[in-house]
Amino acid sequence: MEHKKEVLLNAAPADGAQGGAPLLTRTGACCHGGAKMAVLAYSLGKREINQHFTIKNAKLISLVLVSVLIVFHTASRYYGGGDSCEWLLSKGRYLGENVWQPYGCMMHKYKSNEANNCLASKRVVFVGDSRIRQLFYSFIKIIDPEQREVGNKHEDISFLHKGSSVNVEFLWYPEANNSMKERLISWTHEGSLKPDVVILGAATWSIKLRSGSSETLQQYKVNLTAIAVHLEKLADHGEVYWVLQDPVNEEVLSENRKMITNQQLEQYNEAAADVLNSSNRNGRSRIRLLAAARQAALETIAQSDDGLHLPESTRNVGAMVLMNSMCNNKLRPIDGSCCQTVPPPSLVQKLSAFFFLGSAVVFVVLHVLGNNRHRRHVPPDVESLEEKKPATAAAGPGLKELFKALGRMGIIMGYFYLCDRADVFMKEQKFYTHSTFFIPLVYIIVLGVFYCENSKETKFLNREQTDEWKGWMQLVILIYHVSGASAFLPVYMHVRVLVAAYLFQTGYGHFSFFWLKGDFGLYRVCQVLFRLNFLVLVLCVVMNRPYQFYYFVPLVSFWFAVIYATMALWPQILQKKANGSGFWHLGILAKLLGLLIVICVFAFSQGFFEHIFAVWPISTLFELNGSVHEWWFRWKLDRFAIIHGMLFAFLYLVLQKRLVLFEGKGDALFSPKISNVLLFLSVVSFITYSIWASSCKTKTECNEMHPYISVVQILAFILIRNIPGYARSVYSSFFAWFGKISLELFICQYHIWLAADTKGILVLIPGNPSLNILVSTFIFVCVAHEISLITNDLAQVIIPKDSVALLKRLGAVGVFTLGVLLLSRGSHKSHGA
Repeated sequence: MEHKKEVLLNAAPADGAQGGAPLLTRTGACCHGGAKMAVLAYSLGKREINQHFTIKNAKLISLVLVSVLIVFHTASRYYGGGDSCEWLLSKGRYLGENVWQPYGCMMHKYKSNEANNCLASKRVVFVGDSRIRQLFYSFIKIIDPEQREVGNKHEDISFLHKGSSVNVEFLWYPEANNSMKERLISWTHEGSLKPDVVILGAATWSIKLRSGSSETLQQYKVNLTAIAVHLEKLADHGEVYWVLQDPVNEEVLSENRKMITNQQLEQYNEAAADVLNSSNRNGRSRIRLLAAARQAALETIAQSDDGLHLPESTRNVGAMVLMNSMCNNKLRPIDGSCCQTVPPPSLVQKLSAFFFLGSAVVFVVLHVLGNNRHRRHVPPDVESLEEKKPATAAAGPGLKELFKALGRMGIIMGYFYLCDRADVFMKEQKFYTHSTFFIPLVYIIVLGVFYCENSKETKFLNREQTDEWKGWMQLVILIYHVSGASAFLPVYMHVRVLVAAYLFQTGYGHFSFFWLKGDFGLYRVCQVLFRLNFLVLVLCVVMNRPYQFYYFVPLVSFWFAVIYATMALWPQILQKKANGSGFWHLGILAKLLGLLIVICVFAFSQGFFEHIFAVWPISTLFELNGSVHEWWFRWKLDRFAIIHGMLFAFLYLVLQKRLVLFEGKGDALFSPKISNVLLFLSVVSFITYSIWASSCKTKTECNEMHPYISVVQILAFILIRNIPGYARSVYSSFFAWFGKISLELFICQYHIWLAADTKGILVLIPGNPSLNILVSTFIFVCVAHEISLITNDLAQVIIPKDSVALLKRLGAVGVFTLGVLLLSRGSHKSHGA
């Protein structure tokens, strides 16, 4: 760097050398020197950042953050109340105009069939005035969306769903008085038909009829105190909710309602809360206060037509809050964390915890006994944030390293479990806006440019460039997932191209390896499959998820096996053989054509496809919720991407061998004329695809075309990135760093960045979404990097290079896996019986 500094300074022209040069020339020289000084400052600044902020320091900071956050959230729940039902019913905020976000938990949007399943044969009664009647109608529209508001005012209304026998009633009792009390008493008598759920609320009629007098408020408290006794009795047999009064728009109220003020309503709400919260002298009151609807109404009451009754969207919030409170713990929707109790860990999860804990204990014992080899301190590479590898190869990792890696993995899996299976951290819903997707996108582009560096090699799709490619694609996909951008079709289609590009790279990379190296040994196959699947298999156990849930890993593993079989089966055609005769080039094309035909046969026969993959034990890898339909959808969507990658690799390697390409530093890939034509066509193709993706009407329509045309934008990007020599000479080390851990980032996001199995967002810092996403992202990236290192360490220990030892281990793993599958199958059959 000092040498670079000297060169830059010496290259700057001195003003004195210009003598009597014109002012314009001197100004230009000054600007030229200023630009070089800016470059110097940029380089020094970047190095200064990397010198102090290494990945090791980052991981230490993340470990401290996680420890502090666990203590904070545990203490908050213990001392401050950690009941997510209370959060659901009491407070929240709007995400956008109509999406309600309860504090600290996720609210499921119930559909008709789910509501009927939850409330089957139950009796739900709404008691109160016209505003409670509105809530009643919004509630029954969840059960039956075709239902209309046809009942008469000031009368009782009954609703019965014939399919599920759900009985929902509205009883007109506009005041909390003796009449309401008598109705409640009638339900408490022995032998009477008691409702399963009671929802009550009243106050506006008392204020209206008595002009808001203070005596009326005192009588309201007396009446409510008498009513509360019977509500507590009803709570012995079901659920009881008291709806706090929503605000009014005083300016719009009619003359006969002008006495209903927000100040009056607030006093009545305080009275109701005081009385009902202290109604059970033996402990905590079981009467739940519904305040969330009131909080939602504070933001929307201005839209009310008459100033008293709420807009339909706000009423729907109250109804959906009630449905979540009643049904979440019964139906357990993954995106409805409010009011759900955490299930106890399964036997397999407990065994995995003991295994990791045992590994940590063994490591400590070995360390204490001195069974360790001292490593020479390795200085960090300040440019890449990584540790430099020693010049001489170290001895293979031993037993201590194995248990150390497993112990580290155990700590990380504990964090995974706390984030997405325990009741420690909060979760919130996703909500898409253009700003939540495009603003972070701009940030990462700026960072990627800031860390732009000269590439070590200028070959077509060199390693640094492919790492960069994977890195920026993964970052875009992460932003896409956390922002819920799948709701915006143009973004959805472009992200689908990124997934296809990953598979394109898989075909390109593995074909190139087999074509050039001809290494079809078992050792490399096991290394590849282990690195792809280790984290997912651990998560399947720890998080109790099926293998297909992490769909991308089964997809890549499957296509790797297909590429291996295509290249390894007779006749094995390699570059060495093809160099002797052009006939073998036709042979490899024939193999690819045969693979294409097989893919088409599967693609156009869904029944045949599902029949093949539904056969046990293969089905255990590809089923999700008892069906292989999801696997069919994922497989079909990018079914040609692998062949596109393999064919492109073949064409590139043939052209490279025939010296058609110019891959020197600064050289265009082809002759100037051909390069310009291809660049023009690539830019046009890239833009044309984007226009088509933006004009596509539905996901179904777009997905039908995607397998055939996604390659257009992939090839366009590759050519734009590689034809100009200067473009091949630089790369973004920022993107390349993320590209090296792209697989771990993709998998880890499921549980420690997103939440509820990707349906929501993990909340480590409540009340501050921007700070929360920064902190959770920092920890998430550090964890993904550490898992990448652990996977590499374990791969060296678990997969020996000796073929005999490897076969023995594979045999033992196969027998163990078969035994587990047989036991699980027998367990499922016994439960089914």
